[in-house]
Amino acid sequence: MRIVFIGAGRLTLATAATLLKNNHEVIIIEQSKEKIDNLSDKIDCGFLHGDGSTPAVLREAGPEHTDFLFCLTGSDQTNIIASLVGRSLGYAKVITKIEDAELDHICKELGLGNTIIPTQTISRYLTDLVAGRDIHELSSMIKGEARFFSFIIGEEDEGEVRELSFPATVRVICYYRDGDFRVAEETSKLKKGDEVVILIHSKDLEAVKKRWSTAPEHVEKAAAGESEADVAGTENIK
Repeated sequence: MRIVFIGAGRLTLATAATLLKNNHEVIIIEQSKEKIDNLSDKIDCGFLHGDGSTPAVLREAGPEHTDFLFCLTGSDQTNIIASLVGRSLGYAKVITKIEDAELDHICKELGLGNTIIPTQTISRYLTDLVAGRDIHELSSMIKGEARFFSFIIGEEDEGEVRELSFPATVRVICYYRDGDFRVAEETSKLKKGDEVVILIHSKDLEAVKKRWSTAPEHVEKAAAGESEADVAGTENIK
């Protein structure tokens, strides 16, 4: 596979090193020329010098040939913008790193369903260890073609859970309102802003994603219509 990273931080370098050992192609986009020069002799991957949140640089990285785009800079805002631009340019899968958990809800409303929050993930992991919970329990139960998916309820979808239009393979598991966990019953009334979690067969996942992960039209246009930054001096992929 071909994977593009934005930002040459520790998370990027650790992940890239593992991917390279497994014979994947890795490209790292980084704004700091000095950092690229320092890393070139330490990690055998491609580098692209420039701002990874701009259309020009992301186009040069080759969205049509890339399997994953990881937006892992130290700025939540930059990662969100880069993810929106990357999606508009046709990157197959876009993963967004955020540190501020409050932005997770915004990411989902923008259709950025693949977000990672490192501090939150680690804190839950440690809490489960202290409580004696089996941290591998969920992954061992979700097998074969089963998948989880979550989305945000819009104004047009307010109503009871049973009124949602889903394929027959879907089961609504729970929902979150203002951060509070709630078990979903067929008669549970959903409100705008609720985050709904469903269990679904993988064959129906793409159709459900298209229905429930589409960002508002003005967001798509804003991402696609951003002015291209000056990338003079941008290096070719190594």
